[in-house]
Amino acid sequence: MEENSFYQEMSPELQQVANSVQLIRNELKKVIIGQEKMIDLLITGLLCGGHILIEGVPGIAKTLTAKLLAKTIATDFSRIQFTPDLMPTDVLGTLVFNQKTNDFSFKKGPIFSNIVLIDEINRSPAKTQAALLEVMEELKVSMDGESHAMGFPFFVIATQNPIEQEGTYKLPEAQLDRFIFRIKITYPDLEEEKQILYRFKEDFSNKQKDSVQAVVTVQQLQKCRDVVEHVHIKDELLDYIANIVFKTRNHGDLFLGASPRASLNIMKASKAVAAMNGRNFVTPDDIHFVTYPVLNHRIILTPDKELEGYDSSSVIKSIIEGIDVPR
Repeated sequence: MEENSFYQEMSPELQQVANSVQLIRNELKKVIIGQEKMIDLLITGLLCGGHILIEGVPGIAKTLTAKLLAKTIATDFSRIQFTPDLMPTDVLGTLVFNQKTNDFSFKKGPIFSNIVLIDEINRSPAKTQAALLEVMEELKVSMDGESHAMGFPFFVIATQNPIEQEGTYKLPEAQLDRFIFRIKITYPDLEEEKQILYRFKEDFSNKQKDSVQAVVTVQQLQKCRDVVEHVHIKDELLDYIANIVFKTRNHGDLFLGASPRASLNIMKASKAVAAMNGRNFVTPDDIHFVTYPVLNHRIILTPDKELEGYDSSSVIKSIIEGIDVPR
């Protein structure tokens, strides 16, 4: 029996995942025009527990989309604007002396939320970036010998502007690795630009964003993550993922290849994409959909290729095209 026919019937659990994803998409489309891939990748990250970095020029709805996504989940949300004078304690929290108890107590910072938007992450100095990224990895804040765990979900969406470099602090490659995806977004096309003007021609204050409602609960999100975790992926596809990542470490155009964390993230994300599409098995197309956003911030071109104007997308494409796709 072929695998596709074996999984032909969509289970109630998969139906719930697909329905939840469609509800979120529908809410976002009340305001956001285009950017379908960014929206799907944001939902993918949410479903597999990975944090996301969005990179693009100002004015293309990076922050707005992240805020609206948070509104579709019935949970807490906080936004932190990173600035050059932001200290780690401004993000994590600090010890406050309580005169009544004659002792110090921990006052939680804005990072203690469920969905956290970090605006312009490259605006703050390295020590603040490092404090944030440590929480993203450890899922807890240690202060004065005590650990304070993050709740479920804990999902960080960070934005950065790749054009303006004055007054910014580049994220080190080792810290970029903490993000499951770096989503690079560009300007809308002409038709999308027209639709934006038509939609907001009588809505100068963008009141339409108030129509976005919470459509998924924390309990439903937890169930969706459980379903994603149990999506089937064939050994041949695991080998395929391993081959793609391994090739980045032996490619003549690359100075630095991807780590095993990249392999794990491709696997997790491809399982989430399969579940979003109502399948409990992964296909090569699922892997292809997530490979570039997983790898693009984990590889470094050789200086020669950078000078020649190459970019990471062309290298990743050549690697994928050079490996036989499992059937």
